[in-house]
Amino acid sequence: MEKLIGFVQEHMEDNTTRLVLDRAKWPDIDIQMAVNCIESRRKLKGKVQKWYNKPELIFPAKLSAEQCSSDATASYKAAMAGRIAEGQPFRLADLTGGLGVDTWNFADRASEVLYNEMQTPLYEAAIHNFKVLGCRNIQFSNKQIDNSNISGILSGFKPDIVYMDPARRGEGGKKVFLIEDCTPDVLTLKDEIFRETRHILLKLSPMADISMACERLGASCREVHAVGAAGECKELLIWMDREWSGGYSVTAAELNADGTHQSIIFTPEEEKTTNAAICGEIKAGDFLFEPGKALMKSGAFNIISVKTGMKKLGTSTHYYIADSGSIPNGMGKTYRIERCEELNKRSLKSIGQQYPKAEVTARNIPMDTDTLRKKLGVTSGGDTHIFGLRSDSKGPLIIVASRL
Repeated sequence: MEKLIGFVQEHMEDNTTRLVLDRAKWPDIDIQMAVNCIESRRKLKGKVQKWYNKPELIFPAKLSAEQCSSDATASYKAAMAGRIAEGQPFRLADLTGGLGVDTWNFADRASEVLYNEMQTPLYEAAIHNFKVLGCRNIQFSNKQIDNSNISGILSGFKPDIVYMDPARRGEGGKKVFLIEDCTPDVLTLKDEIFRETRHILLKLSPMADISMACERLGASCREVHAVGAAGECKELLIWMDREWSGGYSVTAAELNADGTHQSIIFTPEEEKTTNAAICGEIKAGDFLFEPGKALMKSGAFNIISVKTGMKKLGTSTHYYIADSGSIPNGMGKTYRIERCEELNKRSLKSIGQQYPKAEVTARNIPMDTDTLRKKLGVTSGGDTHIFGLRSDSKGPLIIVASRL
């Protein structure tokens, strides 16, 4: 092991393909394992920095490093588990341990954590890595997950919460999104798991449909969290409570680099019965708000208008006009409007000549972003952003704005 770790440190900057081709130079080194460790550590840089900074850690599968939670999203889940436990000491079973980043964060909050991983190389690496990391409240299990052995895995541990992050890869490594196509299949396991615990915390693909997932998982769905960071919707989390049947709320949360976050909470019923205030006039100096990925994923298209006081540009145009006091900071991008005109040949020519460098976005108008960029004749760059957007009151508009 020491030789492997030393080799990885020595060759961190090397071309890994070259290392594999030259593997005969190092007959006493498992080159494939070394390459997996090198490429995994590269992926963890900035994502789970504390792990990257520990050269003694080993990583047998680079895909696990690619798919694992970031420290920020894992910390969010750990905080969520603490809230589910209502601040009391709790035991959590992670049935799909993987690389172990989530388990590591849960261990900071829980009194005891069970790490179960079905792939033996990952399981063995986790035992080594958690020892290096100084974790003392983690138990280990290397068992397949199916209805026949859930009780055997959980009954002795007696968890208050069971966490699952099913693998979203099918045959040939193809990405899958339906719950039943993931491994393990939560739909077939949840009743058996609920015999052993009250709470299930489930991580799904951010591509999964929220209403469909909750409909299929059943009345125990209590909270859904769409978690965004760095301009992407990173995770979809569902808290299932065996003793709950009161419908579910939706939280759109955007994580900051420092571990804090902003969020908006609503129910699907609130969104369905809310009519957003539609903007009538748009003038220079107004603010244009573009919702972040978590807000868009959550479906908070109308309720955000009521909760913030912003006015929506159009019924099917999910952009909002605001004054500075109503902008939900951190939940999306904000621009100051410099110019707003009807979208036509004259305005396209005039704005294209005035702003030769700009970013361009088209939404809900009869052309896509590339077409709008070509008609403007602009190139990417600069601090200006030109939007082609449809307004219910004014029709297709061209809006010139600067990012705040």
